[in-house]
Amino acid sequence: MTSAKKSSALAVIMAVGALAVSAQSAAAYVVCNSNGECWHTERHYRAPTPLQWHRDDYYFHRTWDHDHWRDSHAGRGYYRNGVWITF
Repeated sequence: MTSAKKSSALAVIMAVGALAVSAQSAAAYVVCNSNGECWHTERHYRAPTPLQWHRDDYYFHRTWDHDHWRDSHAGRGYYRNGVWITF
């Protein structure tokens, strides 16, 4: 292999490696409480109440009752009877 081919191959390997390191998949979840209230979140955390965690595509495979779907909320917490509880 010539020096130019080695340099080109090394450049390609380095570029692929850099892309692999920088490409992180965005984590997204649908979380539901025992009352059936559900919302989107980007973090999976331990809460002081039982929660069910689902992959983000769970949202698209359900028929939602608008009374049970909640807006995503910043920070750690959960919904209880429509009210965001922060912990």
